[in-house]
Amino acid sequence: MIAVLKQGTTPQQTQYLVNWLKNMGMDVHISEGKEVTILGLIGDTSRVDIELLNSLEIVSTVKRISEPFKQANRKFHPKDTVVEIGNVRIGGGHFAMIAGPCSVESLEQIIEVATAVKKSGADILRGGAFKPRTSPYAFQGLKDEGIRLLLEAKKATGLPIITEIMNIRNLDLFEEVDIIQVGARNMQNFDLLQELGKTKKPILLKRGLANTLQELLMSAEYIMSEGNENIILCERGIRTYETYTRNTLDLSAVPVLHELTHLPVVVDPSHATGRATLVPSMAAAAAAAGADGIMVEVHNNPACALCDGAQSLTPEQFDKVNRHVRQIREVLL
Repeated sequence: MIAVLKQGTTPQQTQYLVNWLKNMGMDVHISEGKEVTILGLIGDTSRVDIELLNSLEIVSTVKRISEPFKQANRKFHPKDTVVEIGNVRIGGGHFAMIAGPCSVESLEQIIEVATAVKKSGADILRGGAFKPRTSPYAFQGLKDEGIRLLLEAKKATGLPIITEIMNIRNLDLFEEVDIIQVGARNMQNFDLLQELGKTKKPILLKRGLANTLQELLMSAEYIMSEGNENIILCERGIRTYETYTRNTLDLSAVPVLHELTHLPVVVDPSHATGRATLVPSMAAAAAAAGADGIMVEVHNNPACALCDGAQSLTPEQFDKVNRHVRQIREVLL
């Protein structure tokens, strides 16, 4: 439920109403815009007398939110959320390029890639330390050593880092990681999501292989329900009957999510297509669709990559993609 307050409502009047609602067992989220203030009510709203609330002098309108996601709902929070990572901002008109290898393989490799993508204009360095693989015999990542190497690359380049978490037990290892990624396979690992909600770190939440947008937003709601609103949604393709590409990139998810939620939305064309030759066009299309960021895989020697070399760009290819995407962004603005 949301209550829209009238213009001219004083802070004292707002606080009095908030206290009254809290005394009824409601959690109240305050969203202050330039013209109106919106109170989002979370909890058993059946206890609230809508007619009484609507009759109050300072209340303009009262509406029930029919969607099951509340805090992630744009009706609840009309203004775009901007997630800040150091000097980098994502959302609300701010755009970020995220680039790096699928997997951290060595210090030399991650430093070389990080240096190259920063030179080309990347804002954030990605790299897998813990790797969820379909086969138990495939390379599983360097784990805690991989995080240490990412931190070395951060020191060398100044780029903030993002890497994926797979298990709650490893959360302590992510203390110096700037953005924690929740992969597609863990999108509905609710215990993990709730623990991440207790942190204040930015969380990049990837859409599951066969999940709806509402299910993605409900997963975001799990994180937000524990107090962490620093969430970036990621469209990375869904599984369909098409086998020519690794997944099917659902670019319609970008404008749809922007309608439904205030959270920023980035697109990962590397995992969506599984083919490096398709990444440039899909990155451009994602930018044109209004994405708040693009995340691509870049490797200094894709042919010898230990993981997903077929979908990885070379640093030279990334340079071209980045310039093209930035040009599209300038046209849109």
